[in-house]
Parts: sequence; structure tokens; C-alpha cells
Amino acid sequence: MLKILAFSERKELLEELLSFLNERTEEIDIICKKGFDPSGFKIQNAYCFNQDLFDPWQAVDLVSNLFSNGYNYLFVGASTIGREIAALVSQKLGYPMETDVFDFQLVNGRPIVKRYYFGGKTVMTKETEAKIFTLLPGSTEVKKIGQKVYSIKEVELNGLPKTKLLGIEEKAKGSVDITKAQIIVSVGRGIGKREGIELARKLAEKLGGEIAGSRPICSDLHWLEEDRQVGLSGKKVRPKIYIALGISGQIQHIVGMRDSKIVIAINKDKNAPIFNEADYGIVGDIYAVVPLILEKLEG
Repeated sequence: MLKILAFSERKELLEELLSFLNERTEEIDIICKKGFDPSGFKIQNAYCFNQDLFDPWQAVDLVSNLFSNGYNYLFVGASTIGREIAALVSQKLGYPMETDVFDFQLVNGRPIVKRYYFGGKTVMTKETEAKIFTLLPGSTEVKKIGQKVYSIKEVELNGLPKTKLLGIEEKAKGSVDITKAQIIVSVGRGIGKREGIELARKLAEKLGGEIAGSRPICSDLHWLEEDRQVGLSGKKVRPKIYIALGISGQIQHIVGMRDSKIVIAINKDKNAPIFNEADYGIVGDIYAVVPLILEKLEG
């Protein structure tokens, strides 16, 4: 039976990890911060620590020691700290590692994984000797599949931190989690000017949805908050309706929204790649098309 150890310091990533792994094996133990509720997932043991984890070195010894105790594979949520812990454990134990995978299968006893390659422009499927993997956030929906008897064991983070925490200043966050939105109006560089954001926002409000954007809009131009960014370096969303305004459709963006139920694209470039992903497409100027849609909605 495949035996896996899973770790993440973040609740939402650990839930994704367990949903991902529960489809592949029932022999799962987890390392988590005290207070995480594993009910609804199939696990056997939860090793819980009662400290804030702000330095990966704090957890390296704990993860390494547990993983050396008869597990086949180690899966770590690909947060900033998680990636560092996985790399340090890989170096310490001498095990090969695969980063940011979004699929894992065993074929004839050998791992076959999928991960984005060339900056997200393509998907690589490969056979690997790795024993340590980081799971790309958004790789699966959280699915609780029933109660499983498990034991909780308290553990200590014995590693010595290499940094000293002087203080924490929370980054300003938006009031909405776009990953839970059922309707999203997303804007790209083709919106042309900052004023166009309000037009998109008006459409989103009229539909009872949320506004989002591509990387140029959120990270480069800062016309929207970064927590509204959809794509490989942003968030992965699965709304019922995804309306893409002025989004060209590069693969870095597509990977963040390709699981949308219905995709509607509006772009004046008839050759824009987004139309290959769209269920419905309108070739036209956003500033001519969207006001007509709003007029119909108000009528």
C-alpha cells in the first residue's frame, strides 16, 4: 500500500493536498499546525505543532525524521515556506524532488507527474525518480469524503531558525475571495485604460459577480489588487461563468481559469488565443460591446 506523508503550514493548501491524495491512497499521515481539523479526509495520523512557522529551518528536522520512517513519498503544499522546506529536506536526505506538480500517477510502480513548463507555455508529463513533491495550489477542488479514524500526536519544531522575527505587517487584502465567485468578469491589457476597470466592475456588479484581472492589470499596472489576479502566478478559479474582457489568452492566464464552466470572451483581435478556450466569443471593441450588454441587462 502506498504510504504518503503530507505537510503544509497553511490550512487551505493542506485541505487541497488531502483531497488530491485521497484519490490516490488511504495511507496518509499529515504534519500540520495545531488546530487543523482533518475530519472528512482519510488520514491515519496527524502530527501537530503548536508554533508559528516563519522560517523553514524550524521544520526541516521534524519533516526529515518523520519522512524517514517508512513513507514512500512526501507531498508539500507549494507555499513560499513549503517550497523551501521540501528543497531542504530533499538536500538533507539526498532524495530527488519535483516542484509544482498538478498531477501524480503510479504506472508500473513508477511516478508519472505533470507540471507546467517554459513559464506555463506547455505541460510536461514525465516519469521521475523523485520521492518529494510540491503540489501547485489550485490543482484540485477540496472534497471531503467522509470520516476516517485518526490519531493526533503533538510534536515539537526542534530546528533552529536562521532568522529572527522582528514583527509582522499584514499585506492589505481585498474583501472578496475570487476563488469562490460563481461569476467573474476578468480584464486584461486590452482594456486599454484605467477607466475601463469601472466599466468591467459595473458589468460584474450587474451580474452579481466579482471583478478579476490578468497579471499585467494586477501586478504590473496595479489597476486591480493582486489578490484578484487570475493565472499561473495568481489564483485558480472555477466559476460558472467567466467573462474575459480584452484578455489575449496566453497560457499563463489560461491555467488559472480553464476549469470555468462557461467562458465568454470579448476581444477586438479575432485571432486572440482566448477564443480557443471560449464557449462564446464576440469580436469587437469592449467599449462598444459592454455598454450594449449593460443596456440589455437593465432592460
